[in-house]
Amino acid sequence: MLSRFAMTWRKSTRSGDKGACVEVRRVDDTVEVRDTKDRTLPAQVFTLTEWERSLAGPRTASSTSDGVTR
Repeated sequence: MLSRFAMTWRKSTRSGDKGACVEVRRVDDTVEVRDTKDRTLPAQVFTLTEWERSLAGPRTASSTSDGVTR
């Protein structure tokens, strides 16, 4: 079971003071992200693997002939 802290929304440390903020929380095996401008909208939900990949940044693999990086 996750601690209460893990399920608490946390504001991104990279958010500025001009309202361009996101909040993140971990729930079970997912990460939820929401826009602080309208907290009534549903959060975007990512698996832990998806979240870790997004934090790792863009892939460094070369593009394929169809222009898609894999």
